[in-house]
Amino acid sequence: MPASVVNISFKNDFLFQIDQIASDEARTRSELIREAVRLYISRKNEFGRLFKIGKQIGATLEISEADVMGEIKKSKRCRV
Repeated sequence: MPASVVNISFKNDFLFQIDQIASDEARTRSELIREAVRLYISRKNEFGRLFKIGKQIGATLEISEADVMGEIKKSKRCRV
């Protein structure tokens, strides 16, 4: 697959952290950033699937997101 070059700006302190991690893992800066983006996309897709499943279950059980949030708040108050 052909690759494209993308220019990204980072604050110096953030870039220093990126470079430290890349060095610790014996990777290039580009490899580290590509992996970080792959992980972000993967997690975003996974959360999307989970929310879709949650909405389907909620519709089946006839409960709303507000109902779930209310139960979570009640649960938290009970533990205090």
